[in-house]
Amino acid sequence: MEKQQKRYRRAFALLGGFTPLKTDCGVLCEKRCCGGDEKTGMLLFPGEETTLPVREEHGRRLAVCGGHCNRNERPLACRLFPLFPVIDARGRMTASVDDRGGICPLVQHASEVRFSARFRHRVARVGKLLFRYADSRAFLEDVWREMEETRQVRDTFLPVEEKT
Repeated sequence: MEKQQKRYRRAFALLGGFTPLKTDCGVLCEKRCCGGDEKTGMLLFPGEETTLPVREEHGRRLAVCGGHCNRNERPLACRLFPLFPVIDARGRMTASVDDRGGICPLVQHASEVRFSARFRHRVARVGKLLFRYADSRAFLEDVWREMEETRQVRDTFLPVEEKT
């Protein structure tokens, strides 16, 4: 377990203080991603520990936030949001918009938003780090499948004007 925590500390260090935008995006939406309740939460990576309350859903652990936390103790998913590391069609680790939850207004307008290039790069570096470990790699691949299924459903069922 300590080795996993060391892995996450390295991931946190890679991300540093980089955020999706150069400004506080939480001001735009009143911190919707942080305003969870007992029914919502952020995924915890394998073996990741948190001081936040945790609940189980569909075999996954979620950190539940009531809207306030010590930013230095946020889980990795919170630090990456609304991006997630993925492998692109060329086999390179990159950062993709994670649109599974539909809570982030930036995601809804991702084609128009210029996420910080440094943040994107750091998210990809975290992905490279985690991909070296079998448990993290399996977790990433599982989330990637879910992201792709979400996109396929959205692209199949949403009218064209709602996709843009």
